[in-house]
Amino acid sequence: MPAPTRKVLGRLSLPERTFIADALRTETVGGVLLLFAAIAALVWANVPALHGSYETVSNYHLGPAALGLNLSIEHWAADGLLAIFFFVAGAELKRELVAGDLKDPRAAALPVAAALCGMAVPALVYALTNLIGDGSLSGWAVPTATDIAFALAVLAVIGTWLPSALRAFLLTLAVVDDLFAILIIAVFFTADIEFAALGGAALGLAVFWLLLRKGVRGWYVYVPLALVIWALMYNSGIHATIAGVAMGLMLRCTRREDEKRSPGEHIEHLVRPLSAGLAVPLFALFSAGVSVSGGALGDVFTQPETLGVVFGLVLGKALGIFGGTWLTARFTRASLSDDLEWADVFAVATLAGIGFTVSLLIGELAFDGDATLTDEVKAAVLLGSLTAATLATVLLKLRNAKYRRLYEAEERDDDLDGIPDVYEEDDPAYHLRMAAIYEGKAAEHRRIAERKTAERLAEVAGGAGEEDDRRA
Repeated sequence: MPAPTRKVLGRLSLPERTFIADALRTETVGGVLLLFAAIAALVWANVPALHGSYETVSNYHLGPAALGLNLSIEHWAADGLLAIFFFVAGAELKRELVAGDLKDPRAAALPVAAALCGMAVPALVYALTNLIGDGSLSGWAVPTATDIAFALAVLAVIGTWLPSALRAFLLTLAVVDDLFAILIIAVFFTADIEFAALGGAALGLAVFWLLLRKGVRGWYVYVPLALVIWALMYNSGIHATIAGVAMGLMLRCTRREDEKRSPGEHIEHLVRPLSAGLAVPLFALFSAGVSVSGGALGDVFTQPETLGVVFGLVLGKALGIFGGTWLTARFTRASLSDDLEWADVFAVATLAGIGFTVSLLIGELAFDGDATLTDEVKAAVLLGSLTAATLATVLLKLRNAKYRRLYEAEERDDDLDGIPDVYEEDDPAYHLRMAAIYEGKAAEHRRIAERKTAERLAEVAGGAGEEDDRRA
């Protein structure tokens, strides 16, 4: 008996739809703050009267030197605050693996394949551009990342009616993308390892895991322990954000009978606003302050390193994600949802070319020691992300009327029970409620028809009497 076909980007389950909606609201607000922070950084760094203060604040050092933590503000933002962002990414990935779309290997194949292709193709585009232009291959990983907060902020403005399946696809894709970005940072951007500090971090993570399994509660236990683990990881030579994702992956994300939500979901719900609303915008404030003069922007199109970043984000991301999705559907028993077209997938794939946060971080790591090229690569990330957002805006706007009809169908709740009707079509109780509603409406319309008929007959009778009187 042949296996049943599966719909690619079909309707989400109700719990998954609710979770996605909550996550998207937070990320969208965070994306708006991120956008404001990026604009503020560009103004602060490019207005002549303010430029000096930007450099002074960014390079101001603080922290205990004895612990190896006397870092600049910019460094604290990149290694410290982004650990919170990666903690949320780790928790989100864990939830997807045990309770979300990635739990089912067949469903997981699509975002995983799309994310892998969406990272491999931009890296290949960058490499080819630099091989042809005799540039440096060090930045091959810069265009591989997707900034979910920035992408969702754009989506909130231009894609108000986008179906939840496409939004979930973008969010899940970015979660997998974050995982591979973390692996890239850990494997390719770790130089000398201090094994004593690494062993201490591993021991701290083991204690963190044990406390979670024993059910110990209290932020006053976990926050100090997390800070110690982060400090040890930083001093080990491995990028400190790895500590964040490791702790996020350890959270329990399955519910027990007496729980409304799992500890992982609860902690993620508490920390996500801190990540999206504070950590990531502050990182952007101290990382996006690059020169955007005419000469600097012109250099983006003349150097292979910066040109590779722009091409990788704009072309590589769109072609990689679209190609990975199409190949998955082509070579498995899966077909695209009847409500969508492949043009919709391509539009979302183009939107994934917004690579702001992690791309800026990788750019700093890839060209560490070359301040000029680092700033030029950052300018290329900004330009590539802006171009991808503009193209996605055009593509999504062309389909917005269709999206509105799909969105309204998903949200329809005629029986007023708080659950969209599309999730109750197989429930007999739903149809009985709808029958009662329609019977009540029918009875009301019959009463109105009888009253109107009686009024009309009375008018006719009254009119006839008046005509008789006139004849008399």
